[in-house]
This record gives sequence, C-alpha cells and structure tokens, in this order.
Amino acid sequence: VVPYPPGGPLDTSARLLASGVKGTLGNVAVDNKPGAGGNTGAALVAKAPASGNLLLMGAVATHAVNPWLYKDFPYDPLKDFKPLVLVARTPNVLLMSKQQAAALNIQTTADLVQYLKKNPDKLKYGSGGNGSIGHIAAEMFKSLTNTKVVHVPFQGSAPALAALQAGEVAFVFDNLASALPQIQSGKGLALGVTSLSRNEALPNVPSVNESVQGFNVATWFGLFAPASLPDADARRYATAFAAYMRSPGGKAGLQKMGIPPDELTLDGFAQFVRTENQKYEFLIKAVKVKIN
Repeated sequence: VVPYPPGGPLDTSARLLASGVKGTLGNVAVDNKPGAGGNTGAALVAKAPASGNLLLMGAVATHAVNPWLYKDFPYDPLKDFKPLVLVARTPNVLLMSKQQAAALNIQTTADLVQYLKKNPDKLKYGSGGNGSIGHIAAEMFKSLTNTKVVHVPFQGSAPALAALQAGEVAFVFDNLASALPQIQSGKGLALGVTSLSRNEALPNVPSVNESVQGFNVATWFGLFAPASLPDADARRYATAFAAYMRSPGGKAGLQKMGIPPDELTLDGFAQFVRTENQKYEFLIKAVKVKIN
C-alpha cells in the first residue's frame, strides 16, 4: 500500500521493489490509497488482520510528522507497525524556477533570505499540502530566518512544482527525487539541500545549513508491516527487499531518482523511526506548524 497518489517517489520506489522481489516473494501488487496526508493508507495497514498480506510504504509523514499534527489520529505509528526496511533517506531541495530567481536577482539561499527580510509577505511558497515535510521545512526556514512568507498548499508534489514553474509560488522545499528532473532540465534552480551536508546527486549545491544555521530536514521512506506479522515473516520480507536494494538493478533504479539505497532493517529501522518521531514532536511544537 502506497498512501499517496501514483507517480511520486514513494510510488515509483514501491513499484521498483515489487518488481524486484518477484523471484523471492512472488507477485507483489502496489495499491495507492491516498488521503489525509498519508493517514488513510497507513491506517488501512495498521488495522489489517493478522492473516492479511499487506505492507505499507510508510514515510516521515506517516510515522513521525502526522501523529503530532492531526487530532484523533487513527493509528499508533510505533505500536501498530513492525518496521521492515528503510528504503531511502533523501534531503529536500530549496527550489526556485530559474526564470523567477533571475527576475528577483536571487542565486543563493542567502540572497533569498535577504530578499524576504526586505519584502515581508510579498512572496509565496508552495508545498505538497498542509503538514507535508515541505510545509514543515519552509516553516522551520521562516522561523530560523525570522522572515514572513505566504503558504500555498497543493495536493501533492507535482502540482506544487507546476505552480513553481507557472510563477504562482516563488519557491518550494521539495524532495530530491521529485525536484531532480526540473534541476536537470535547467528549469529549476536549487539554492540548497536540506541535509547538514551536501548530496552526491547535487555536489555543487550547498546545504541550506551553510546559510541558515541549525536547518536540517530530510525525507525518508521505508516498508512497514502490521505489528501482528510474525517475526519469521518480517525477517523473510526484510531480507528479500534489502537484498534487491543492494543488487545492481535495485541500486540503479533508486540512484536514477537520486536516492542511494539505505541499510537499516528490522530493529535498526525501528530505532530510527522512534528517534524521528521524537524529533518531529519537538520541531512541530517549536515552530507551531498547523494543518489548517
């Protein structure tokens, strides 16, 4: 189950993995169940019967961010799931259209900050939706730079990127896999990556943290099973998916999206999820992100 619409990096990765493990696990179908920022599809897997065969391509939103944003949350992100394998950790990119960046004489993160300080509330930023990691990244950016920008939420990354190129919004914080085609085509200008260090897919693009101290936001996603899945099955699934991710075909497919495959499985991935959940509880409360 992919809790987002078709075409995004989670969906593309899920289909790559499903195809890659046919030899070891048999046929694996991918079912998109979008809604409520990923909560709808995640809740479907969380409440699946023990005899079921559903897995979730969960993400930072479904397991670390959304629990602190939504009232009456439909599942427990830590108790209702058994983490299997972390597929990828990837930064977001602070992205402008090249045309608008040139018109505003902005070429760096520092240029953008300077412009925003001189022109409060003049620019708009887009995101894939209220409570999305792009929304949180931008609110953290505003908080750390003490700037004012208007938020325009969209239903997913693709319409936010389209709005960027149409000049409807001035910038977005989008994940690397989605942003890379615009950057490679020359339509998009990457001002910075949101990890503490530079990314090998964009070696000439500095970290936002180099201009905005303390800025560190990353997207991640991975496979989860319902907590009721027996440990033996969890190990079998984790082994099969991890082996494919390390294979030449799996590596090539993920790296094409600018995503190096990750190494965390089972207990290691579970500890990572707990840490991320605590991190975003603090961050969301600190910057007072709201979903409406």
